[in-house]
Amino acid sequence: MMPAETITFAMVVGEMSGDILGAELIKALRHYYPDAGFTGIGGPHMIAEGFKTLYPMERLSVMGIFEVFGRISELIKIRRSLYKKFSTEKPVAFIGIDAPDFNLGLEAKLKKAAVTTFHYVSPSVWAWREKRIFKIRDAVNHMLLILPFEQAIYKKHNIASTFTGHPLADKIPLKPNVTAAKCALGYAPDDIVVALLPGSREQEINRLAPLFLEAAKKMSLKKPGLHFIVPAANQHRYQQLQKVLVDFSDLRVKLTQGNSYEVMEAADVLLLASGTVALEGMLYKKPMVVSYKLPWITWKIANYLVKTPWCSLPNILAQKTIIPEILQDEATPQRLADETLKQLEHLTEETKKIFYQLHLCLKKNAGLCAAEAIYNVIRQQNGQTE
Repeated sequence: MMPAETITFAMVVGEMSGDILGAELIKALRHYYPDAGFTGIGGPHMIAEGFKTLYPMERLSVMGIFEVFGRISELIKIRRSLYKKFSTEKPVAFIGIDAPDFNLGLEAKLKKAAVTTFHYVSPSVWAWREKRIFKIRDAVNHMLLILPFEQAIYKKHNIASTFTGHPLADKIPLKPNVTAAKCALGYAPDDIVVALLPGSREQEINRLAPLFLEAAKKMSLKKPGLHFIVPAANQHRYQQLQKVLVDFSDLRVKLTQGNSYEVMEAADVLLLASGTVALEGMLYKKPMVVSYKLPWITWKIANYLVKTPWCSLPNILAQKTIIPEILQDEATPQRLADETLKQLEHLTEETKKIFYQLHLCLKKNAGLCAAEAIYNVIRQQNGQTE
């Protein structure tokens, strides 16, 4: 095996949830490779762990079929540049974290160039575009899975994989301290706090923030005294949300930055965009309403392709509807307001029990599980045994 000081891991993430996974993985990999370097594309959490990012992570943060078209030339240029660099410098491994449309193509080329490739977080082949499994088989040496039911799919197609659990399940306490979180945010223990989480991407906030704030106005009329809070993912989103809030000066709402976990822990109910944040809300055992809107044509295409009846991870993991999903044309301010107030008062003990059981299922010390799998594969690639 090469000397530790020459080891470099290449990693690419495309959004904040992947950045969190990447940061935890870097910390865990240092147990095996204390002097390793890490480079590629990452965000603030990874950079804080010593990661060297070659491009801003936000350049990959694009959603929607037609939204991607406007950035396709830039994305191709970035991917070609990364391929040239990593195929020449030969990192000990390339680890693509989520962002499958960008990473899988890069992984396939790097694998052909004799770079060991991993992909962390499976694309939703169980929900749509199931034939991607064949592209995955060609692209990766090993898959790192964060959802337990995915193992059977990869075993069926003879793709080496490891179920790691989810780092968020390790990080978020099994029993949240709501009172302490409220006090940290300046609320009294008996204040009723409604968290609005319209997403971390520019396009999401453009579509969802005004909708959620209109819903908040209707909630405040029906139930005066509510406290609304909106956490921004970063400085760019904070400035964007400030502009949106100009039209809601009559609403009692607090805008914060970089503390979404604290906000969710303090909240009594969540109104949130579909995505990883719904899993986070589940881990905090919160009543919630999931909502989302896409451009009309993107929605029509996605609705045709998607094979699962749910879009949010809590429902997918439970394999039944335990939280309401209000999507597209159904997502009106009045409907969101009514459902959020209903959830505020009707989180059942059965749902809390399901949240707790799912939390335990995902709590496996994911970073170390993933790092151990990577370490073992690299040893095998180098012809080493225990």
